[in-house]
Amino acid sequence: MLATNPGVPLQSGRRRAAAASRPALPPMHIVLFGAGHVGHALVSLLGNLPCVVQWVDERDELFPDEVPANVQVEATDTPEAIVDHAPAGAYFLVMTHNHALDFSLAARIMRRRDFAYFGMIGSKTKRVKFERRLIERGVGLERLSEMTCPIGVPGIVDKAPPSIAIAVAAELFKVRTQEAAVAFCVSEASEPVRA
Repeated sequence: MLATNPGVPLQSGRRRAAAASRPALPPMHIVLFGAGHVGHALVSLLGNLPCVVQWVDERDELFPDEVPANVQVEATDTPEAIVDHAPAGAYFLVMTHNHALDFSLAARIMRRRDFAYFGMIGSKTKRVKFERRLIERGVGLERLSEMTCPIGVPGIVDKAPPSIAIAVAAELFKVRTQEAAVAFCVSEASEPVRA
């Protein structure tokens, strides 16, 4: 008799083998700028997920005394420098209390060409203003699509910080899933054909 775990669906051997052969991606490295209400809600959620979070803000007093094990707090007067030291493939999230700082971070992030995701909290109006200013600073029009603003999966309209956090975390994992699918397709294409 086959013993099964009622919460786990059965998989065929072929499907299990295909899943095992997929390239393992390192955990997402998320650089989160902003320790406001949405930042707190997002860190609470991400603390339970497979990722590493650098949580950055100028205001040390806003950080809680305890954070999840996968969260590193960075209280700094120069948050822009964190952008330069983030690893390739980082996921940048900008949600500070200050539009000028948001723009400074956006300009710094857009200088890089190796991030996996760049999202910024804000309205479509904020996006249009920032796009214009980024173009004035030399960012190519074709690169503006690399900036996600507003952030979060569509369909979640509640503006409460936990709801925004859920929408943003879902978007990050959606991007990550797409990245994993591309990596899998590339690895499949590079494998020799077996007769």
